[in-house]
Amino acid sequence: MLPHPTPGASNGARRLAIALSSTDMSNDSSVGRLAGALRERAAALQPGDQLPSSRAIVSRYGVSPVTVGRALARLGAEGTVVTEPGRGTFVASRRAPLEDVAWQTVALGDARVDTTHLRRLLEVPGPGKLVLSSGYLADDLQPTRFLATATARAARRPGAWGRVPPTGLPELRAAFAATIGVDAGDVTVVAGGQSGLSAAFRALSPPRMPVLLEAPTYMGAVSAAQAADLRPVPVPTDVDGLRPDLLAEAFARTGAGLVYTQPTFANPTGTVLAAHRRQEVLDVVRAAGAFLVEDDWARHLVIDGVAPPPLLRDDRDGHVVYLTSLTKPVAPSLRVGALVARGPAADRLAAVRRAEDLFISRLLQEVAVELFGSPAWPRHLTALRAALRERRDTLVAGIRRDLPGVTVTPVPAGGLHVWVRLPPGVDDVELADRAARRDVVVEPGRPYFVAEPPAPHLRLTYAAATPADLTEATRRLAGELP
Repeated sequence: MLPHPTPGASNGARRLAIALSSTDMSNDSSVGRLAGALRERAAALQPGDQLPSSRAIVSRYGVSPVTVGRALARLGAEGTVVTEPGRGTFVASRRAPLEDVAWQTVALGDARVDTTHLRRLLEVPGPGKLVLSSGYLADDLQPTRFLATATARAARRPGAWGRVPPTGLPELRAAFAATIGVDAGDVTVVAGGQSGLSAAFRALSPPRMPVLLEAPTYMGAVSAAQAADLRPVPVPTDVDGLRPDLLAEAFARTGAGLVYTQPTFANPTGTVLAAHRRQEVLDVVRAAGAFLVEDDWARHLVIDGVAPPPLLRDDRDGHVVYLTSLTKPVAPSLRVGALVARGPAADRLAAVRRAEDLFISRLLQEVAVELFGSPAWPRHLTALRAALRERRDTLVAGIRRDLPGVTVTPVPAGGLHVWVRLPPGVDDVELADRAARRDVVVEPGRPYFVAEPPAPHLRLTYAAATPADLTEATRRLAGELP
């Protein structure tokens, strides 16, 4: 039954009820569409006008009460409406515009952290987009059914919402330790890889010091270094990974005490540190008296062969601080990871992480414990390996078929991305913008370099799109290249 204005209702409420009755929305409409429709109608009302009841909205739009609740919650969070229990939902008072905030420019000073590209990378593309930019698994590759069951089990445990030791649940520390091959006492649980990286940079280097980063490197590492008031210094890589000779030169020139590297399936290049370079890199770090942060984010994303052991295994003097996370191989919101350090550095890391957020959600840690202890975990990794291989091969085949002037450097044996070099003279940022106008979302290579890039590149993700979408994406990209 359609909503009708009730006797005594305001003119605004009457107008909204009439407007709702003239709008069509299918049964499979999303929370976003419903929120958009209600937002548009609320904009035409006056502050204090009442919106129709949830029951009336359910009836008119053919959506569930849960969808209505989520749409209204979204509008409430953005300040469009106010919900008063027992009374209803009302148009919120208009916020007074800011008058003069120029003083903030002086008070804030230089903008040390530039997250422009990182923010764009984290945006959720709209419907109909071919997404080759995400750093996470597509929805169909995530073990959502297991996670739902595990979360329900974890929530029923006594103390599930209580406090935990700052370094993490003992069971989870032990599970990470068994996977990595270290003692549980060396493990500190963190809220995902980015949080762990931020803590490592703050703990291992004084402010205003240089930090050595691979070139190209993960753009989140650049942002984390800037946020820690460190100065990123690039060290070139090649198909065999980080170059030890240039790493030694960078230490000598800068006096840095910290280097960040991804020796296994590096983001964005997909390269693996060659076996003959592993000990050389460790020797250079040892000679410099420095720390090496090993970001092993792709350990569980192997496609071909077997991943080499972590550098941590070959370090006997406490130079390597190891970082891993469950976010990439499982789901974006399972933000649980681990930092491993030995000696005084472990205490320093634990202190910094404790000062930032006290401890990590016990419920998420319990879910991670469930994951490690379930036969569903190895089954998921096996299925994921096959799915990633199919999508990687589809993308590489499409590049070779549709983009003959583009070079894959190299075909990755794991991870989530393919790093390609564009023909000389092509502007990668402009190409990404043109592709976006054709509903293909790709990442230009420029933001992955701290200094000037040696050539134009794109980072293309194969894990966030279906094989059919990957095929269509390379076809559309062909129309944007000379």
